Amino acid sequence: MAHGDITHIDIPVADVATAAAFYSELFGWQIAEPPGFEGYPMWSAPNGISGGGLAPRSEGFTQPRSYVEVDSIDDTIAKAQAAGATVAMGKQPITAKSWWAVIVDPDGNRIGLFEGTTQD
Repeated sequence: MAHGDITHIDIPVADVATAAAFYSELFGWQIAEPPGFEGYPMWSAPNGISGGGLAPRSEGFTQPRSYVEVDSIDDTIAKAQAAGATVAMGKQPITAKSWWAVIVDPDGNRIGLFEGTTQD
């Protein structure tokens, strides 16, 4: 994926198993927990391109959140802050080769940032 592409959409859920059954039946999504991501089932749409995760609902995570691929989370955060955004969660590792962060745009929307690769 390239800088600016939507890479992932997390859906907050109260019960992961119930949500997995619901989305699988409703949309035909393939849902599985890849090795290293136990407890975080990831969904893949029939087009083989769209995907995301089913994550536990929590305070501050009550609506679906899109993640945008960026070349540099650090640079993107600096640019976002200069444009009026705030940081809800600073850069955190996912794997040895990937990171994520969450910014809040000037309208209060939480947008995830993704840098790196989940491939070995």
